[in-house]
Amino acid sequence: MQDRKKLEQALQNDARIAAMTSDVETLFELGSEGEDVTRDIERELKSLSERLSTMETTMLLSGEHDARSAIMTIHPGAGGTESQDWAEMLLRMYLRWAERMGFESVITDRLEGEGAGIKSATLEINGDNVFGLLQSEVGVHRLVRISPFDANARRHTSFASVFVIPQVDDEIKIEIKPEDLRVDTFRASGAGGQHVNRTDSAIRMTHLPTGIVVQCQNERSQHKNRASALKQLRARLFEHEMRKRREEEKKLEDSKLEINFGSQIRSYVLAPYRMIKDHRTKLAVGDVDRVLDGDIEEFMHAYLVWRKTGKIAGDAKDDLPE
Repeated sequence: MQDRKKLEQALQNDARIAAMTSDVETLFELGSEGEDVTRDIERELKSLSERLSTMETTMLLSGEHDARSAIMTIHPGAGGTESQDWAEMLLRMYLRWAERMGFESVITDRLEGEGAGIKSATLEINGDNVFGLLQSEVGVHRLVRISPFDANARRHTSFASVFVIPQVDDEIKIEIKPEDLRVDTFRASGAGGQHVNRTDSAIRMTHLPTGIVVQCQNERSQHKNRASALKQLRARLFEHEMRKRREEEKKLEDSKLEINFGSQIRSYVLAPYRMIKDHRTKLAVGDVDRVLDGDIEEFMHAYLVWRKTGKIAGDAKDDLPE
């Protein structure tokens, strides 16, 4: 049903793009006949561009866990109330983003700051491709502003870190496809009676994708040996999947440890000028309020393009104040 839903969405998008393209062509025809349709064309082209950008973003999500829902944690850096307030601003931004995208979000843990802001927050965001989209947000976010908590109205720099992990199923499902198995029969060795020693009742089973090999020769019946070997294989594959999961969790934890307050991924400058700039993709946006209100798809798209192709949004130098 999930695959069917994705295919239906793809078909709907295709039909919608075709209809929008046809509308633009019609408007150009009317324009060529003298009609004043400039604003209509601009509006339709903008809408078409946004839809194509959204589709491209989805196509760039190719990671193993990109389609999953996500769990996000936000922590303020050193700096007391100012950093705690910044962490709460980020929390609001992601909650508004989830709302804009139609995702369900739940704050599962929130530790209030002293005076203002938060000391930490954990939230679940449920929906298609949430983990893949939020990969662009993992790292340290820097805020530069005139602090409302400073009686002398001085400019402060604050930091907060964002970390995201995929939500995984509680139960690991082991599916063994017949084409992934090579089954060999051979004569059992050792004690077991004449029947065991005279017939090819023993089973050796090889799982081709993982190279895991199990065998069973205890039973007199080949059928029973096969069932026993399959049971062993399921257990071995379960252990294999658990080991993979532990390795993935370790990689995520290692990446979390690498986040330090000298390697910010994005700067949000509210004073002396207003600009938000991603230091990886070089994308810079001047409409700060819109971004802090949850409109961050542009940054996500630029990050996915940069991760896939290495292309950046521009050649602007990283000239934001320290």
